[in-house]
Amino acid sequence: MKKVLFLFFCVSTLAFAQNDLNVMSYNVRLASVDDGDNSWEIRKERVARLIEYYEPDFLGMQEVQKVQLDFLLENLPQYRFIGLPREEGIHAEYSCIFYNAEKYKVLEEKTFWLSEIPDEMSKGWDAACHRIVTYGLFQDKKSKQKFWIVNTHLDHVGLKAREESAKILVQLAKELKAKKDIPFILTGDFNAEPNDTVITTLKEDLKEASSVSKTKPYGNSIHTWNAFQFYKIPDKQIDYIFFDKKTSIYVRKFNTINDFYDFKYPSDHLPILATFYLNYKKINNKPINTFYTI
Repeated sequence: MKKVLFLFFCVSTLAFAQNDLNVMSYNVRLASVDDGDNSWEIRKERVARLIEYYEPDFLGMQEVQKVQLDFLLENLPQYRFIGLPREEGIHAEYSCIFYNAEKYKVLEEKTFWLSEIPDEMSKGWDAACHRIVTYGLFQDKKSKQKFWIVNTHLDHVGLKAREESAKILVQLAKELKAKKDIPFILTGDFNAEPNDTVITTLKEDLKEASSVSKTKPYGNSIHTWNAFQFYKIPDKQIDYIFFDKKTSIYVRKFNTINDFYDFKYPSDHLPILATFYLNYKKINNKPINTFYTI
């Protein structure tokens, strides 16, 4: 009897783990600025090792420049990416999506601009910078389950640009769900705090991961902006992970990662990690894996 119970526990745990989807959002801070002791060359290995350790299935990154992209791809060989730079030039930034290519494949991808003319390289409304959205249709190679994964970085200056961008993201969620009714997950640096119109607009149609986690979010707080100030507690939540309300997935746990080295953070933002649980019975309308029947 003990052997049967032990086997049930082990196999059930394995099945539970296989139904987990780990999604991270991380603003890695661009490389083309003089950050002194926090320059990219000093901290780049730490960023790569952090990603390697937490093993996200999908990682929405912001402020990624080509030199950073190349380094991370070289040092994280299991990952590939989708996305285009938001403008021309060697210092152009990506809002790209890294994905574990050993587990997932890309079926569709697109990058567009957050502006009145989204299919052209353009600034929108009162934005200080070009801003983009990258999204992809991904498929799990084993289970065949599909996902919409979306990543963005909203403007840090233009309030109207952020508010209009939020409306576009809500509309995008509706359009993609209408096209293929599968889990929709949005990551990003939204440069907005929880009570701002940007976030309340998104929450009308999407759930925010940290606030609906089945277990209490782990980490010192849900605040993500640290400005490389290690001895000051972060006091702004501007990085988020959202997902559609009408879905069969839920957030099993949420982590604001405050790992550090030499009393320094790897970036001026703290990465966030949501572990989603996938209910395959509801998603695929067929019985859950027979791991559960012993």
